Amino acid sequence: MTTPTRPGRSEARERLLSTASELFYREGIRAVGVERILGEAPATRATFYRHFPSKEDLVLAYLAGVDARTRAAVQAATEGAASPADALRAIGTSVTDDLTDPAFRGCAFLKAAAEYPDPDDPVRRLILDHRAWYVATLTALFAQVFDDSPRRGRPEDAAAHFAMMRDGAMTGAALDGAERVGEAFRRGLEGLLTLLH
Repeated sequence: MTTPTRPGRSEARERLLSTASELFYREGIRAVGVERILGEAPATRATFYRHFPSKEDLVLAYLAGVDARTRAAVQAATEGAASPADALRAIGTSVTDDLTDPAFRGCAFLKAAAEYPDPDDPVRRLILDHRAWYVATLTALFAQVFDDSPRRGRPEDAAAHFAMMRDGAMTGAALDGAERVGEAFRRGLEGLLTLLH
């Protein structure tokens, strides 16, 4: 006897989500309509609404997927690190590696934030939750780096600075070149690690 596929994780759902995710990232969320997704998936309208009652549900699933991949990348970058400073360098390397990916079009969360400015919108709340997790993760690592140094910096300031540099790298790479921006990012990170403690 075979176990029926749960509606939440069917092949059709994954195909719709994969197609939408690619289109949303490449072209923008609001620029891509349901009809376009149905045409490229391909899928029927009934199939779409069975898995995603609204386009917003699909957008939330897309960003939840990006969040899960980011968390996995941060975990992978930090698991084998010899020290908290090396963990931060490894996270930084994952940022600069993203810049050189031919499919790179910027940060999915920054792009979505520009399209969803309302702080009460569920999409915006998901974006803010992701950012809070990211900055909290960085803050905890910087707290370990600074430890009890007499020149101890404020870990939350260093984490905010890292996030700001990442945001700049994500938007500037397409304009100034991934190699140049990546090198500037790495220099900035070393500055945070050496000058603030």
